[in-house]
Amino acid sequence: MKLVLIGAPAAGKGTQARKLIDKYKLAYISTGDMLREEVSKGTALGLEAKSIMASGALVSDELIIAIVRERIKADDCKNGFILDGFPRTVVQAEKLDELIGSVDKAIYINCPDEALLKRITARQTCPKCGASYNKISVPPKVPDICDVCGEKLTQRKDDTVEAGKARLETFHKQSEPLVDYYKKQNRLFEVDGMIGIDNVSSAIFAELGD
Repeated sequence: MKLVLIGAPAAGKGTQARKLIDKYKLAYISTGDMLREEVSKGTALGLEAKSIMASGALVSDELIIAIVRERIKADDCKNGFILDGFPRTVVQAEKLDELIGSVDKAIYINCPDEALLKRITARQTCPKCGASYNKISVPPKVPDICDVCGEKLTQRKDDTVEAGKARLETFHKQSEPLVDYYKKQNRLFEVDGMIGIDNVSSAIFAELGD
């Protein structure tokens, strides 16, 4: 099963990805994580990406595709995978289709901007273990303390109203056209991201089946 997750920042893609991984035993592919891993490992792709990012430029579609191409060769992708954060544009989606053929389903978690801004400014992350929380929807058991390791939680510098508005604007301009792209392929499943985490999961599971 090959899945793509589409959604604006704070729509709940990461939360749903974890649930999908648990249920279907799929590999999780985040291009952001992969770029950082390639850089840390000092691979040829990583060195190329590092020099591009150091100059302040965006990593090219070709480089991202090259990284994805290598990643899906891994053993954990044999049962399928979930792509989160890629494709970001229709051009990238077209290149992905050339690489793997059509995805089985593109899951679009749709939320209004007003709700997303509230979620963005309520997000917290553990600097030690990487666990993520949201004061509104997924709060820690003890305020500001990580449930997993007990570390004090922090907030990303770009999780502000101003930065959130800019990120949402970028999503609407660059990534929202993916909705129509996959809809025309009859591969889009849209779910209301405001119905609660468990209900979103149930709707996705019902669509994908066993």
